[in-house]
Amino acid sequence: MKLLHVIGTLNPSFGGPAEALKQLVSALSDLGFNNEIVTLDKGNTYFSNDKGIVVHALGPSIGKYRFNLRLIPWLLINAKRFDVVICNAIWQYQCFAIWLASRFVKFPYFVFVHGALDPWFRYAYPLKHIKKWLYWPWGVYNVLRAAKAVLYTSEDEKLLAPKSFCLYKANGVVVNLGICAPIGEPNLQKETFYEIYPTLRGKHILLFLSRIHPKKGCDILIEAFAKVAEKDPLLHLVIAGSDETNWVPLLKSQAQKLKIAERITWTGFLQGNLKWGALNAASCFVLPSHSENFGIVVAETLACGIPVIITDKVNIWREIQNEEAGFVGQDTLVGTMNSLRQWLELSDIEKEKMRENAKKCFFKYFEINSSAKNFIKTIQSELNR
Repeated sequence: MKLLHVIGTLNPSFGGPAEALKQLVSALSDLGFNNEIVTLDKGNTYFSNDKGIVVHALGPSIGKYRFNLRLIPWLLINAKRFDVVICNAIWQYQCFAIWLASRFVKFPYFVFVHGALDPWFRYAYPLKHIKKWLYWPWGVYNVLRAAKAVLYTSEDEKLLAPKSFCLYKANGVVVNLGICAPIGEPNLQKETFYEIYPTLRGKHILLFLSRIHPKKGCDILIEAFAKVAEKDPLLHLVIAGSDETNWVPLLKSQAQKLKIAERITWTGFLQGNLKWGALNAASCFVLPSHSENFGIVVAETLACGIPVIITDKVNIWREIQNEEAGFVGQDTLVGTMNSLRQWLELSDIEKEKMRENAKKCFFKYFEINSSAKNFIKTIQSELNR
């Protein structure tokens, strides 16, 4: 089978979909499937390619929507070379372009939603939701309706999706996402991290590693941390991620008012050994998100054997709870504070047991090879319907 994957950007600073695609394509290639990627980036600067995977960079593109004059002509010429086209994301131009091209050159396509239909956005950004409503009937609704299937990464995400827009018709199916087990020596990666941030050596690190965005609950985390910080003088919060909305100055001001600014380190976006070093240096990972379809960084954390504190709005919370790989609370100040307190009250033996559970949870649910096999089985099943 030959698959074409289309995505707006492979830039890892834009969040999980790019990393999820890279890992999926790599695993599918190992299973013997032929993959090519189309990205609307200018130049292939974000894909480390050691498996001969062809990447077509059709950029530059215009704006956040990534309008691109080259995409539809490219699809009209090339799409028939593939057994299936996989579209990643729904609010960028590639989604509409694939649907439009498929009306002229018949080819089957699937759409990965990547959490974009969580109704949280409807209530958090009502003006943006109105803008999306203007686009939805002709720009997304028809795309999802005509797709062979719309891919969700959890049953929760699939059930929530129709609540965002009342005009909804799609063949929704659930596929598992996964990641590769981390490579490299954890202790060396930690040392790489400590060389850059030497004052963190010996600290009990609570790590937030994700895009810094209101939906991630960073403001809740800072306030919850302020309320529990006195329980452990060595407790230190590390906030790592790109600041998409220029929110960091307000968050730093919040930390100053709460008198905990000196106990928070802001690293910006981390990748490579520095990212893995931060994960391995952490005592616990915290993501008090209001909306998260999968949370690839949660899987990466579990792979390192690090317990996680998440909310029940992270749609893989049941797996975490069932395997006792961390704590799950509500996406509120009280919920996050209670989870932090539960973690701090554990004995060293209990924390070690939770670290073991974290790694077991990763291999049971989120290891890439089993996820890739599940993915291709689902695609083949839907193509044969």
